Amino acid sequence: MIREMTMEDYDSVMSLLARAEGVAIREADSRDATERYLARNPGFSFVSEADGQLVGCIMGGHDGRRGYLQHLFVRPSFRRRGIGTQLVSRCVDALADEGILKSHLFVKHTNESGREYWSSAGWSQRSDIVMFSHIHSGGANV
Repeated sequence: MIREMTMEDYDSVMSLLARAEGVAIREADSRDATERYLARNPGFSFVSEADGQLVGCIMGGHDGRRGYLQHLFVRPSFRRRGIGTQLVSRCVDALADEGILKSHLFVKHTNESGREYWSSAGWSQRSDIVMFSHIHSGGANV
């Protein structure tokens, strides 16, 4: 079952992501920051449940022009069942319903399985842009 993510899912989602290879949890993933994100981007983040437990998640949002997908994860024992594909489809379809037809996502260079997944799902790796980041609080930019 796939449904919209709520703040009641926060602890379960963070527990999933804490074990996810290639996913970094940062200050921007705090409870307060996640609550602001979900409030600003309602209807774009989803979780998957099976056997009475949370088995997958994806967070999505947009800036008015482009969509952004973050934190797709499916428990390893539930992979290869189409759950990740369904989560991505729900997110991208919800963005399209808002007129957001192009989306981006970020994968750490060292996350080989993530890069393989997105390539096999038809997403294009960009080589024509360079990403720059700044953390206002001065924290580590990793």
